[in-house]
Amino acid sequence: MRAIMLYGAWDVQVEDVPDPVLEEPTDAIVRVLQASIGGTDLYLYHTMPRTGPGTPMGREFLGVVEELGSEVRGMKKGDLVVAPFTYQDNTCDFCREGLQTSCRHGGFFNTAQAELIRVPQATGTLITLPVGEDSALLPSLLTLADAYSTGYYAAKQANVNPDTTVTVIGDGAVGLLAVLSASRLGAKRIILKVRHETRTELGNEFGATAVVAEHGADGVARVRELTDGDGTHVVLEAVGYRESFDQALGMVRPGGVISRVGVQYDEAEIGWGVFGRNITLTGGPAPVQAIVDELLPGILDGAVEPGKVFDHTVGLDEVPDGYQAMSRREVLKVLIRP
Repeated sequence: MRAIMLYGAWDVQVEDVPDPVLEEPTDAIVRVLQASIGGTDLYLYHTMPRTGPGTPMGREFLGVVEELGSEVRGMKKGDLVVAPFTYQDNTCDFCREGLQTSCRHGGFFNTAQAELIRVPQATGTLITLPVGEDSALLPSLLTLADAYSTGYYAAKQANVNPDTTVTVIGDGAVGLLAVLSASRLGAKRIILKVRHETRTELGNEFGATAVVAEHGADGVARVRELTDGDGTHVVLEAVGYRESFDQALGMVRPGGVISRVGVQYDEAEIGWGVFGRNITLTGGPAPVQAIVDELLPGILDGAVEPGKVFDHTVGLDEVPDGYQAMSRREVLKVLIRP
């Protein structure tokens, strides 16, 4: 089969590799219909040291069950499925507590940008979908793998509600879907920190009530100006760098919540600015299985269309170009059709 391999920063290639096979009775093999390039993939693309063997890429996918191990339950060959960006048994104590990302028998996918993928712990990982392979809903359903689930988790962990004002830092797919999620949870005001005009349009469509284009200290000052000097009850930080955390700290009001779902690439200083103002920190990798039932109905009935974050589609042979386009911020998020 063909798969995407990364050999070091800026060097992503399409290669022929062996087809995956069932290794455990709890495995499944899925034929990938759609995958995508996410923020973590892009970070590795920018920073990974050069290696000898290539590193497989991708953790977001949707596809059709091709083979099932003897212990897999709840699905059959031919089912359309989506998977979280992690695999999990969904039965251990952490999973039962809604922390599937800490599953005792789980891990993170990294081979989804391919024609086929082996899924460990398939019973606890794969989510069957009641639509066909040709459904127009597939791109939106794919966002359940990570971007929509992560944006929603950020808002949910921060207890966004109709009494809440929110700032979202990050105009990537997760940030924009955090706007959508805050809107769905009823936030009375949503300020989106943006850098790109087309993303402003989508942010407004998803529910942003104000947009801040200024950067750094100027961005903090603008949010405070919009909130009578106080800042917002909640800041959803969907970037992961130290600068974005410092901005979040400047934008949140005393007693507020900073929910961080951008993968943490830089260490942030947690000092008096948090303790002295009674700021709550939350967030982390989204346990998709714990929240998917809250998100799936809205997609199926057409109430939301998170798949609008995909503004560029490529085949596997064009994935290197897709990485370049996302890196140059020419596109928001790339959909891959193997």
